[in-house]
Amino acid sequence: MTDGALFTPASQGPDLGLTGRPVRKLPEPAPLAKHGPATILAMCNQKGGVGKTTSTINLGAALAEFGRKVLLVDLDPQGALSAGLGIPHDELDITVYNLLVDNQSSIHSAIHHTSVPGLDLVPANIDLSAAEIQLVNEVGREQTLARALRPVIREYDFVILDCQPSLGLLTVNALSCAHGVVIPMECEYFSLRGLALLTDTVEKVRDRLNFNLEVLGILVTMFDRRTSHAREVMSRVVEVFGDQVFDSVITRTVRFPETSVAGEPITTWAPSSPGAEQYRNLAREVIERTLEIGR
Repeated sequence: MTDGALFTPASQGPDLGLTGRPVRKLPEPAPLAKHGPATILAMCNQKGGVGKTTSTINLGAALAEFGRKVLLVDLDPQGALSAGLGIPHDELDITVYNLLVDNQSSIHSAIHHTSVPGLDLVPANIDLSAAEIQLVNEVGREQTLARALRPVIREYDFVILDCQPSLGLLTVNALSCAHGVVIPMECEYFSLRGLALLTDTVEKVRDRLNFNLEVLGILVTMFDRRTSHAREVMSRVVEVFGDQVFDSVITRTVRFPETSVAGEPITTWAPSSPGAEQYRNLAREVIERTLEIGR
C-alpha cells in the first residue's frame, strides 16, 4: 500500500449531520399535477418557547416554495402565528374562534392570503381563550375543528395546525383531525422530559379518537452545537426516538427574531441564510415522510 492510499476519500467516514447520523441528500420534491386532499399536521408541544410558531411559519413557507398549497391555522389565543405573518390579529372579524363556536361561520371567510404565494392563514386572537369553556358541553367536542376544516381539505396539500403550549381541548381537537404530529423541542433537559408526556397523549388520542394519527417526527430547534449540554440531549433524543427524529436540525440564529418583527418567513426575509435552508430541508423530509404514510 502506498502512503497516498492512507489518505484516499474511501478511508474517511460518512459525512455526519448534527444528529450524529449520516447526511442524506433528499431529492427536490416533484411538482404536483393537482392539489389536495390535504395532509393535516399538528405542530404540538405542551412546553412553551420551543419554536412551534416559528416552525409552523417557516415549514409552511418552505412547502409553498416547493409548489404545495398550504393552509396554516392559528390555535393559540396569543395569536403569535397571525402576528408573525403580518396579520393584525386584534382587528379581525372572523377567526378560528368563530369557526369553532358558530356553525354558520364559513372557513372561506376566515382565510387570509399571506405575502408568500400558496401560503394562507386562518388567524386567531384572544377570543379563542373562551372556546375551550364553550365547547365543554358540546356533543363530539373533540371533532369540532375537523368539521370546520372539512370544506377546504381538497383545496390544499398541507394544513398545519399551530397548537398552544398545553394539552387542553384545543390541542386534542388538533390531534383528533391530524394525520401526523410534528414535535418541536429545544435541546435541553426539561424539553426531553416533556416528550414522554406528549407521546403518551398522542397514544391516547390515537387509541380513542383518531386511529390514523402518527408522530411524523421530532424536530430539534434552537440547537447550539457549542454547548456540551445540547449535544448530550441531542444524543439522548436520537438514542431513545431513533428515526422519529428529523435529520433537519434548526440552529440558533438572530435571524428568527428579525423575521417575527418583519412579519414574514425566513425563506423570504433571508432566503440564502442557514435557517432558510434548514427549513427547506425539513420541508423535503416532511414531503418524503407523508408519502411513506400514504398521504
